[in-house]
Amino acid sequence: MQPSSTLSVGSDRREQERLARVYKFADLARYSPRERLMIRIADLLFYALIRLIGSTVRYTVEGWENWQVAARAGAPIYVFWHNRIFLATHFWQRRGIVVMTSQSRDGEYIARFIQRFGYGAARGSSTRGGVGALVEMVRLVRHGIPTAFTVDGPRGPRYVAKMGAVMLAKKTGQPLLPFTIEAARHVELPSWDRFQIPLPWTRATVRIAPPIHVPADADDALLEVKRDELQRALDRISGMQR
Repeated sequence: MQPSSTLSVGSDRREQERLARVYKFADLARYSPRERLMIRIADLLFYALIRLIGSTVRYTVEGWENWQVAARAGAPIYVFWHNRIFLATHFWQRRGIVVMTSQSRDGEYIARFIQRFGYGAARGSSTRGGVGALVEMVRLVRHGIPTAFTVDGPRGPRYVAKMGAVMLAKKTGQPLLPFTIEAARHVELPSWDRFQIPLPWTRATVRIAPPIHVPADADDALLEVKRDELQRALDRISGMQR
């Protein structure tokens, strides 16, 4: 084998290892023993809840043809509200979707329980490490891996779409796919986003909006237009009036 071929094989192997890392639990060494315990407890609690309750939910899907259109384009960028993580995790599981999660204790336990359902986690957010995570997600999308954003996370304001997903769509040429999941019966936690936990055996409606495309040469003004288009799409399928 020629030296250049050896180098190519080694580079490919390293790239595959980098891609695989997003599906593996992160090292918790930077957290205190108490924080590590809390992360593991929260991780297992939400994993168990989602598996048990999710298996009883009866879904109705509206707009599946929009998913089909986006999927044919390659690697859709799923976008949804932070408080719908519970049922979104259950509904879209085992598709290899990579989600941006915050570099925080809350972000870490979310990363761990979604990884148990076959998702990947790119650490970062609009407030902590967001640029590095966006670069990572660009690389993943270019390898054909679908990604997802909770576009009002990690700390809100609730139901206000941020720019990260729009930038990813510009840099990769992949479409944004807005969706929401409405559980007929649920409880809301007293968190900034009013995190929703569905009740067992509830009905839930998955609404998927048409894909949104962002040109590669979009300037700041057009990016803002596309962010507003994304906001309106999420508002519409969520039944919100502004």
